[in-house]
Amino acid sequence: MSDNRVVVYKGPGEVAVESIDYPRLELPTDVVDGLKIKRKAPHAAILKIVTTNICGSDQHMVRGRTTAPVGQTLGHEITGEVVEVGDDVLFANVGDICSVPFNIACGRCRMCDEGKTGVCLNVNPARPGAAYGYVDMGGWVGGQAEYVMVPFADFNLLRFPDRDQALDKILDLTMLSDIFPTGYHGAVTAGVTTGSTVYVAGAGPVGLAAAHAAQLLGASAVVVGDMIGSRLQQARSFGCETVDLSAGGTLPEQLEQLLGEPVVDAAIDAVGFEARGHGRDAGEAPATVLNSIMEATRVGGGLGIPGLYVTGDPGAVDDHAKEGTLGVRIGLGWAKSHTFATGQCPVKQYNRQLMNAILSGRARIAEAVNATTISLDDAPRGYREFDGGASQKFVIDPHGSVAA
Repeated sequence: MSDNRVVVYKGPGEVAVESIDYPRLELPTDVVDGLKIKRKAPHAAILKIVTTNICGSDQHMVRGRTTAPVGQTLGHEITGEVVEVGDDVLFANVGDICSVPFNIACGRCRMCDEGKTGVCLNVNPARPGAAYGYVDMGGWVGGQAEYVMVPFADFNLLRFPDRDQALDKILDLTMLSDIFPTGYHGAVTAGVTTGSTVYVAGAGPVGLAAAHAAQLLGASAVVVGDMIGSRLQQARSFGCETVDLSAGGTLPEQLEQLLGEPVVDAAIDAVGFEARGHGRDAGEAPATVLNSIMEATRVGGGLGIPGLYVTGDPGAVDDHAKEGTLGVRIGLGWAKSHTFATGQCPVKQYNRQLMNAILSGRARIAEAVNATTISLDDAPRGYREFDGGASQKFVIDPHGSVAA
């Protein structure tokens, strides 16, 4: 095949679908030159994309809020069918349908040995950790495409045990590449367990995934906060309580009305660095969510922070925020003996167990996040609607693989 179509960042607020070279079993130039390793990748596989999702992290780039260059390919939430494997791939076979963790990991370094695949040492010369189609993450081609190359395939691919069953539940299984494990990681690291009361900041797809994860972990009450009514309605659709952060009253006051006390056992930040202050006319305030969840979490509680924070934000409200320096009330968290967990979710720690929860019918993540299928050519519209606050998780179906 001569080409491959992929979603490309064209400048703030604009994406397009363009043709690039069909993938080869080779590593990116950035990785080869930076780490001084071989270009040929007999350990890799090429996948025909079955589904690939638009993520809130992609939106940060498309809004111009990162240092992503024009021409950056996009997409890191990938599910696909293996169509070619290298000579060193032993356990992935042509025809397998697999989930691809958004963390690219070698499976051979110290961090991978410790299960910290989000900070693999051998896939990005700039810093630990890499991802498909993301700025400063190693130069790997994005997966909002027709085809993608997956390195270290035996380690990275999660094979679905039954093809027909996988296709039947594909809108749930497509969430295993990022959003579902990321939400689950936020809940686990916040300490959610049987009987916990939980607050989730943000009713976008990751927040909704975190809320559903908290329910799976046995929470007695899950409260989701947002400023968009349709997103709050989506949270209520699967049993969450909600608070409208554009209305009056502090977060502890609203929690007390719902729970009978102004604090929760655990809180999850699913918003990240583009947070806005509470109240109808509030402007951007990058540390708002972190400070509010410290205030609303009881002494000794945990804060899970899957929301993205960056070291370079050219559109930030002040010079400190442009380098990721935020006005976080760390003294409050220290005084309350809070635990904080940050960073990329190590997807492989959770994806197999969550796959089993989906296949058994225990987890219904597609319903929770309102999965909505679009074509590859409709990706620009999906980005616009998602950026406008649509209460949907857009799933791109490049080859018409998803049954109507």
